[in-house]
Amino acid sequence: MRPFRKKCFFSELDPGGVYNEIKDMIAALPDEKRADDDTYRHRLDICGSCESLGSGICGKCGCFVELRAAKKDMYCPSEDKKW
Repeated sequence: MRPFRKKCFFSELDPGGVYNEIKDMIAALPDEKRADDDTYRHRLDICGSCESLGSGICGKCGCFVELRAAKKDMYCPSEDKKW
């Protein structure tokens, strides 16, 4: 069992395992539903500094942060909507 790490993404934790599945899900998103690269990176920067991030999962909603950030119409599930 891997230790719980705050402030990290699956791309850092498990670049060959679960992250490959997340990358595949992101790649399968139609262009009209996918956030542009700048928006995606901006969202991940914000999530990376959030206290609710733990081991690639949002503590507020339980989503895979990298997948949620890639979807154009998604938003931060925090009470103060950070993005």
